[in-house]
Amino acid sequence: MREKELDIKKINSVKELHSFMGLPSPLNPLLTIIDHSQTKNSKQSAHQKLLLDFYNISIKRSFKGKLKYGKNHYDFDEGTMSLIAPNQLISVDSEEDRNADGWSLLFHPDLIRQYPLGKVIKNYGFFSYSVNEALHLSAAEEKTIEIIIHNIQNEINSRLDNFSQDVIVSNLELLLSYCNRFYSRQFITRKMATSDLLTSFETILNNYYSKNSDLTLPTVEKLATDLNVSSAYLSDMLRSLTGQNTQQHIHLKLIEKAKESLTTTNFSVSEIAYQLGFDYPQSFSKLFKSKTNLTPMEYRQSFN
Repeated sequence: MREKELDIKKINSVKELHSFMGLPSPLNPLLTIIDHSQTKNSKQSAHQKLLLDFYNISIKRSFKGKLKYGKNHYDFDEGTMSLIAPNQLISVDSEEDRNADGWSLLFHPDLIRQYPLGKVIKNYGFFSYSVNEALHLSAAEEKTIEIIIHNIQNEINSRLDNFSQDVIVSNLELLLSYCNRFYSRQFITRKMATSDLLTSFETILNNYYSKNSDLTLPTVEKLATDLNVSSAYLSDMLRSLTGQNTQQHIHLKLIEKAKESLTTTNFSVSEIAYQLGFDYPQSFSKLFKSKTNLTPMEYRQSFN
């Protein structure tokens, strides 16, 4: 256990990261853009697991070897973009002939903490996607992203003034807005894959209520695990295709099953609540009224 703990290196600052990678001191203490074609892999990083206290936005090309993010390995294709939240475990294998072309933009949360972006960045679900849910950019999309990265790099290289951080954060906001747009496009253009996922989701949710005997409410995390995707990706995919996230779909299914029981059985409201997995009937009644504007009893009486 101790050896595994020692194998994880926590990097808390841009300066520490540059030192670890053998790069010159950074020009900005909270932000860096690393050109991977100019970096050399060292034996020091072989099998090294890194815990970075940064947001990490990367495009990798011509990558020999595999990046491990969480429990999964990922082969980078041309124009593949990954976005990773702080404090995610990352490691790279030790193939001696691996190389990489592309870049990584890393910024510390303190860079945006005093800006509106600092309050809403957690709403960008793609920072919680799994590596196999990366963004695949077209040539035109990659060019758009590269222009923004170039603008940020120019600000890093320029003399710092009172507007530097404002300009950098504005470009970061623009970059993330484009990522939102491109992911929405990807959900549409990869229609077959997303339609299959939607079909599988609906099947699993239907089967849950027809076969489940545990009397527990289905959770977003459980359904995502059953589909082998991240919960953030599942919710964003469903919202893009149907206008509703995973939790809203679960609620719709709950209300559908509740209406069925209220109109076709003599079970009490409490019994129906327990059958649907609620620990407290009051919670069921509150949800039902919020979705139908009627209490369960009012809904049942409307059919009498």
